Amino acid sequence: MSAHSSPTLPDVKEGRKHDQYKGRFAPSPTGPLHFGSLITAVASYCDAKAHRGQWIVRIEDTDIPRIYPDSEQHILQCLDAFGFESDVEIIYQRQRIAIYESVIDQLKQHNWVYACACTRKILGSNHIYTGTCRDKQLEFKDQAIRVKVTDQNICFHDRLQGLHCSNLQHDLGDFVLKRRDGIINYQLAVVVDDYLQGINHIVRGSDLLDNTERQIWLGQLLGYPAIEYMHLPLAMNEQGQKLSKQNLAHALNIENAAPLLSQAILALGQAPVDLDQPAHMLAQAVQQWDISRIPQGIHLTGIYQ
Repeated sequence: MSAHSSPTLPDVKEGRKHDQYKGRFAPSPTGPLHFGSLITAVASYCDAKAHRGQWIVRIEDTDIPRIYPDSEQHILQCLDAFGFESDVEIIYQRQRIAIYESVIDQLKQHNWVYACACTRKILGSNHIYTGTCRDKQLEFKDQAIRVKVTDQNICFHDRLQGLHCSNLQHDLGDFVLKRRDGIINYQLAVVVDDYLQGINHIVRGSDLLDNTERQIWLGQLLGYPAIEYMHLPLAMNEQGQKLSKQNLAHALNIENAAPLLSQAILALGQAPVDLDQPAHMLAQAVQQWDISRIPQGIHLTGIYQ
């Protein structure tokens, strides 16, 4: 990156402590929380608290057309019922669009982004963008905005998955930061907010593993500090499908919070906790937290809703 000046975000909060663990749980309200979400919440919470760090909740709702009715309320109800409490005020990404736009403007000034008129019909089934619009110098208005990538390997060491590398130019191509309809892409919003909130540890599902190099690349362009990652094995149902909103995973039943929390802790391979109030169960889980016990795969049987 030495050949280019790296844009940085102004007016960042002072006093960011790199020695204090700051983790987060960042659900998207495109559907209710399910048991897989609970596993991620438990793991991210326990890992943060076992390191005497902060655990921060963020609602990632930039994709406004996909917001599921009442799902934000369900998320907040679940957090309360299962004994989770964010250490700082919960933020909502849809209220922060101006911040993301300002970062895009900075990238424009350093010629790291460009307007793209390509549609899905034009691109077809090819998932690797070949740079069709990179040198056309199109006007930005009403067009998608892509960030440039270069021909280099980006690698990171995941605490569970080990070494993971990708060459974005070969594997993906220049990727979208803002859609033609004006929606800010997840990749940009998550990188900016992780930086502004001082996040330095991320615990999440391995379905997001392939996003990591993109986020590392953006962070490097913007001069942001590196983040440590831990990608959890996906929870699979009895049919061998991952628990997800797309597979219509059952919404968490808050009236069944304590036994569900116990199941989530056991699914992570952790020592069992006493069936108690969820906050007490979490405190016991934190004391016993051991990532070496997390299994390579999580295969669920029985009731988990």
